[in-house]
Amino acid sequence: MDAPHDAATLEIELMPGRSILVADDDMAIRTVLSQALSRAGYVVRATGVASTLWRWVEAGDGALIITDVVMPDENAFELLPRIKKLRPELPIIVMSAQNTFMTAIKASERGAYEYLPKPFDLKELVAIVGRALNSPRPGADRDPHHEIEGMPLVGRSPAMQEIYRALARLMQTDLTVMITGESGTGKELVARALHDYGKRKKGPFVAINMAAIPRDLIESELFGHEKGAFTGANQRSAGRFEQAEGGTLFLDEIGDMPMEAQTRLLRVLQQGEYTTVGGRTPIKSNVRIVAATNKDLRVSIQQGLFREDLFFRLNVVPLRLPPLRERTEDVPDLVRHFFKLAAEEGLPQKRMEPAALDRLKRYRWPGNIRELENLTRRLAALYPQEIISESLVESELGQDYAAPAQVAAAEAPSVGHRANGGPRDRDKDDSLGVSVERHLADLFKSYGDGLPPPGLYHRILREIEYPLLSAALAATRGNQIKAAELLGLNRNTLRKKVRDLDIRLMRLPR
Repeated sequence: MDAPHDAATLEIELMPGRSILVADDDMAIRTVLSQALSRAGYVVRATGVASTLWRWVEAGDGALIITDVVMPDENAFELLPRIKKLRPELPIIVMSAQNTFMTAIKASERGAYEYLPKPFDLKELVAIVGRALNSPRPGADRDPHHEIEGMPLVGRSPAMQEIYRALARLMQTDLTVMITGESGTGKELVARALHDYGKRKKGPFVAINMAAIPRDLIESELFGHEKGAFTGANQRSAGRFEQAEGGTLFLDEIGDMPMEAQTRLLRVLQQGEYTTVGGRTPIKSNVRIVAATNKDLRVSIQQGLFREDLFFRLNVVPLRLPPLRERTEDVPDLVRHFFKLAAEEGLPQKRMEPAALDRLKRYRWPGNIRELENLTRRLAALYPQEIISESLVESELGQDYAAPAQVAAAEAPSVGHRANGGPRDRDKDDSLGVSVERHLADLFKSYGDGLPPPGLYHRILREIEYPLLSAALAATRGNQIKAAELLGLNRNTLRKKVRDLDIRLMRLPR
């Protein structure tokens, strides 16, 4: 093996195997990666500078590259297009501590096989290396000079990192995507990102909200109608499928689609063609379908409100957007983002003191990101202070919002009992019933004069069910038999609920 080209270069060759090129200016990361990959049977060459990595690539070395983005002498995003032009078959895994949506997208656009946010799991990395080497990708046909402006998605939490990675994988596919999440989590924003940064970005993006269309007009809205098809149809009208030809059709609130329209949509997905209302000639459809819902469609299927076969057609790639309460570490970034947008629209520039941000992170956010955006705009518009204090935030949230559910649960020793073992006074504010009542009052208040989306009953039950089952499993140290007995559930029923609710099981030491 050739001698190292610089002092930061490390070469490890413990056993024969395919060569991996590692580039990272952090010596500790180079060492850890080299050791892990060597144990897996690979030959590793590691360097701390981009220039050495480029020399290796030019010389034809390496079957795969693992590289950091920020290097002392060159940014990897500037280097990747040259590598892909010279060796388009070479898989590249990009890792970065700049854990943003745009980092993942830029990695994908510049031909990366995979993007990993730091810190990463070594076992996962080794598995990705194995997949990449066993099925290397041909060079992607992308414009290396295409620059992405703006930041469509904000947040660096682990939950958002999973979303970014999933989106990066989906950008260059036409797979049907089902986006689920509570109202206000940004489902349409994600759908637009899939379109704007995907292979159909030159085509139209057409959105239709099923809950906002009268039932008797949905088929006409989707598929169009011919002149004279019904009373009032004075001329031919193109439907959303026709308008979205060559692009993306976003079906929002798909759970509110009437059954008869579901049948016609299923036929389009199965056959790739449709007919207008009153028409006879089939029309070929070339659109990517992205659907979204805040409902649990499996419950709707059980109730006979949604076709199971349509669900499986739409749920090819499920994508769950976490509620803001599951990613509160993103609140400061979101606040800065919304204050910046408000300033660009002419409102005074604002920022928040740390205590105010901490207060926002403790809030439950029943209206999710939409509620946070409205709050920041209100603060920017109504208060002259440049720095928003905790007291101002508290006054805007209101006293009824003071304690999140987690704090209430922590303060309550157990349901129905006092800390000293006696029965709890059900008239006290720490009772479960009063806590739920307060939560519901906050929820309805967040919608102002409007109402929450349909399906509230099942959403509330699901929200209560998750912590109940999690607490039972924690109390029984992950033993599902004991947890089922404690809850009074059949063991198979508990297992199904654990799977459906995506509860992570963890056996605790005794």
